[in-house]
Amino acid sequence: MTQTVPPENPEALTTPGATAQDPAAAGRGLPAALRRRVPKYADLAPLMQFKKPDFSRAARLGRASTIWDLRDMAKRRTPRAPFDYTDGAAEAEISLRRARQAFQDIEFRPGILRDVSSIDLSTDILGKPSRLPVGIAPTGFTRMMQSEGEYAGSRAAEAAGIPYTLSTMGTASIEDVAAAAPDGRNWFQLYLWTDRDRSRELIERAAAAGNDTLMVTVDTAVAGARLRDVRNGMTIPPALTLKTVLDASYRPAWWFNFLTHEPLTFASLSRYTGTVADLINSMFDPTLTFADLDWLRETWKGKLVVKGIQTADDARKVADYGADGIVLSNHGGRQLDRAPVPLHVLPEVSAALKADNSGTAVLLDTGIMSGADIIAALALGADFTLIGRAYLYGLMAGGRAGVDRALQILEQDMLRTMALLGVSSIAELTPDHVRILRQ
Repeated sequence: MTQTVPPENPEALTTPGATAQDPAAAGRGLPAALRRRVPKYADLAPLMQFKKPDFSRAARLGRASTIWDLRDMAKRRTPRAPFDYTDGAAEAEISLRRARQAFQDIEFRPGILRDVSSIDLSTDILGKPSRLPVGIAPTGFTRMMQSEGEYAGSRAAEAAGIPYTLSTMGTASIEDVAAAAPDGRNWFQLYLWTDRDRSRELIERAAAAGNDTLMVTVDTAVAGARLRDVRNGMTIPPALTLKTVLDASYRPAWWFNFLTHEPLTFASLSRYTGTVADLINSMFDPTLTFADLDWLRETWKGKLVVKGIQTADDARKVADYGADGIVLSNHGGRQLDRAPVPLHVLPEVSAALKADNSGTAVLLDTGIMSGADIIAALALGADFTLIGRAYLYGLMAGGRAGVDRALQILEQDMLRTMALLGVSSIAELTPDHVRILRQ
């Protein structure tokens, strides 16, 4: 027996023995939920709840679900020169793209039927606890990105229970950052000068201000070719050319903050006078060798970390010279383009140091844009990670509140990734949890 479809209602199939002239019979074959009816107001009312628009900074930042969302906000709110200084890298920017691609090429390998009702993201790094396995990396000219600069970064790190690293090229002094975040764990990053007395002065100031870790950067024999900065004609402070004035017309809040706060200076180098180019040329010492680490080890009594390691051989040598930690880093792609990708060399470096029983901590930066990236690095052998651009995007998007939001996003990412991997603590992560799809 066949069913017929009434032409006036194709959705209704007639039951055996029913005709198109019998609507009641035609409808008996459908569940009640599929029969059409006139909607009642009581059914529509719950769907018609319109929220009042909220244009506050908190609401705007709350709509950011990823670091990329914060980057989009930052780009809209920041003049091109300071945004590109943060966002850009050296030459063709191949190193930066490869570093980010390396994290995208990670395949997670989850375990199932594990109790992940409670996730612990805390870890120990360089002898002290950190609530999260990530700290804030040193970034120069930070108050140029947004007027709160290093103060926002250090206070956000203090609130999050993670380390904050002040750059030698910072725009807040060692003492001011320590006063702004007195309960935070503050580290200081150093470029070794040819003039060792200047270096010694900065080291002594860092120690006096309570910094427990000195991070010396060693991948800057000369400055990298950061072509976005060259094309933008970036100066410190930003110059009011016709181009920058036109750019500012779309970003009045940035210029208002910039012009109504203390002028931009290299706060840790306040006694220096000269152009930015002269400063960089005098700061980056091309004669630096491993022997200089002996001088540092004698001069600095706290934890010593060497930043800019890119091979297993150099990691071993630095450990032999007494470094407490290394940072696998290609300077965020801002120095040598086509440099090794830190995530790619991580397994080899981690294995080499463990084989030597050096006890040297392995930190990693460059390319991190999500909490899942951090978890992948930890699984592959990193003890800790650092973020630069990721927190600066938050800073430019909303000052201190934007940095807080960036850290919240990363923490939520990490919690979710850990739970889905089936692990409840950092110590449970192993290389078995990840696979690099290509290199």
